[in-house]
Amino acid sequence: MTHDLFVSYSQPDREAAFALVRRLEEHGISVWIAPRDVSPAADWAAEIIDAIASARLMVLVFSGSSNDSDQVRREVERAVHKRLPILPFRIEDVVPSKSLEYFLSTQHWMDAFPSPLEPHIDRLCDYLDTSLGGFAIHDSHATHEPSRAAGQADSGRPSAGVDAAHLRLLEVELARRIGPVAGHLVRRAAQACGDLDDLARRLAPEIDSEPERRIFLEACWRIGKGK
Repeated sequence: MTHDLFVSYSQPDREAAFALVRRLEEHGISVWIAPRDVSPAADWAAEIIDAIASARLMVLVFSGSSNDSDQVRREVERAVHKRLPILPFRIEDVVPSKSLEYFLSTQHWMDAFPSPLEPHIDRLCDYLDTSLGGFAIHDSHATHEPSRAAGQADSGRPSAGVDAAHLRLLEVELARRIGPVAGHLVRRAAQACGDLDDLARRLAPEIDSEPERRIFLEACWRIGKGK
């Protein structure tokens, strides 16, 4: 399901993040935020990845806490990989850490201080009311999301053409390059793939580095050959 915004925040900023979401939704802007929108008993990482992939814009509630949050960094990395526009909403006057600065240095920032927060939230809502129409829904989801074969059940199991042992080895190779999200991506892509080569080609674009993509594809070829 497509939504306008994915809101990324760290747990100490929960009150500010949900105050922001309430005002955004009063303006008719659809928002995805965890944990509210995570399905019961769902794979948390999978839900986050899918929500980022189907958003039009990420709003990052930026503070000293989010600056130090590994979870926020992973969400920002994923958004950048998906070419999702990011709007940092800075609720504290702090400088991004080096790991976040790499991803956010070219982004437009909106400062939300000094307090109170409410006027800054209203300003953000006004900005988004006029600007969301300018954000075309990004095509990376259509590019990298494998289409399910006709008549195939959405069971979460790989197709019969992909050996489970090969899947595990491929997941290890992908995780070396993009981290723990590899497991979810492999399982999702495997539902629509007829063989290991097809699966490797679908997953390779998830790796940003061209040399690393080539190494990954070569490793997949060796896995398929049993070498």
